[in-house]
Amino acid sequence: MSQASTKEQQVKQGHHGSTPAAWATVVIISIAFLVGTLAVILGNWPMFWVGAALVVVGAIVGKIMQKAGLGTIPKR
Repeated sequence: MSQASTKEQQVKQGHHGSTPAAWATVVIISIAFLVGTLAVILGNWPMFWVGAALVVVGAIVGKIMQKAGLGTIPKR
């Protein structure tokens, strides 16, 4: 098997973000957008900023989990 076809197989074996780090990030940021949306509807600006802060927290949590090894699927 040539080196080029080996690289093609590695690229095709993507996990499309189905990792614990990705799921945690998406869940936290989705909750953040829900909080922010409710805040705008209710006109509650402190609650809106809590939602904005949760977006940042979600990104940080995802990056920490990725660095801890939860952002990749082990090779078989």
